[in-house]
Amino acid sequence: MAVTDQLNNVLDKTQRLIALCEALREENDLLRLENQSLQVAVDAGKSKVSDLEEKARALKLARSLEEIAVAKQGTNEKALDIKQKISEFVREIDKCIVLLKK
Repeated sequence: MAVTDQLNNVLDKTQRLIALCEALREENDLLRLENQSLQVAVDAGKSKVSDLEEKARALKLARSLEEIAVAKQGTNEKALDIKQKISEFVREIDKCIVLLKK
């Protein structure tokens, strides 16, 4: 094999390696973008879970307060009034959460 053939062979392989390297860079860039997108989705999911957990705690508290109110007052009217007030508080908290997210 002549030196020129060997040199051409090396140049050909170098060109293929350069093309492969460029393709891998493009794939890497796409994977990074996909990773960022998925991270945003995960963060949004975590935020939603946190919000739902907070609502669940508020509802649990509301139920306990309602049970206490019914036991102490013995009237459904007082319990309903307390339940309505708690519902108003929960709505206000929800509004605050929405404003904080903006």
